[in-house]
Amino acid sequence: MKKLTNKTALITGSDSGIGQATAILFAQEGANVVVVYHTDADGAEHTRQQVTQAGQRALVVQTDVSDAQQAEQLFKQALLEFGTVDILVNNAGVSGAHKPVVEMQPEEFEKTIRTDLFGPFYLARLFAQHRKQHGGKGKIVNVTSIHEEVVSPGTADYCAAKGGLRNLTRTLALELAEDGVNVNNLAPGMILTPMNQKALDDPQKREEGEQRIPMKRAGQPEEIAKLALFLSSADSDYVTGSTYVMDGGFMRMVAQGA
Repeated sequence: MKKLTNKTALITGSDSGIGQATAILFAQEGANVVVVYHTDADGAEHTRQQVTQAGQRALVVQTDVSDAQQAEQLFKQALLEFGTVDILVNNAGVSGAHKPVVEMQPEEFEKTIRTDLFGPFYLARLFAQHRKQHGGKGKIVNVTSIHEEVVSPGTADYCAAKGGLRNLTRTLALELAEDGVNVNNLAPGMILTPMNQKALDDPQKREEGEQRIPMKRAGQPEEIAKLALFLSSADSDYVTGSTYVMDGGFMRMVAQGA
């Protein structure tokens, strides 16, 4: 028996990177998938093809998750197509303005918060309402980052969003526990996705980053997808409110030499 047979998963940002790898793996494990993208239609189409090749149904929806009305319309389309949503993976995100606070414009800060924090809130709220109306059960996986803990200059908007998402995860876990809805988050480190495009394009940049990682390599999206599968399957039925860090040991190095 596949781990996600007869399940429907809604995965934001599934046109590339972690979201795409997760959508493909979920389909291979028996799930139908709502493929959600913002701008990369070609990437979303590739994901759709991989899902259907795995023998599952796919619905592709273009959505700006930072917009509450668009998030609601997305969820309505998913329910119209599949009748239910059993798994929500909040993966879509932006990397932020990359500016110190004194230079950051309010609208830049707001853009990051709205995409990386408000978006997961909108969809988690809709998902929780849906699951409560249908007898409970279900899985929410929020993709944060090691930057929910590790901060650096020029990342205030991104770190604030990811730290907020961690605590949204924990609060939801308490609120939905009696309904049997598990809520957890993944905190990846350096993963070779478009968000780390500089590392993909520049071998020297990648080498510099990898030398700070105890395992001396960046992670692959497929590795994150495997943990997302665990958190979305019955294997994790007694796991909720937890953060799972996948960073090759990087966070254990943060305080070295202090």
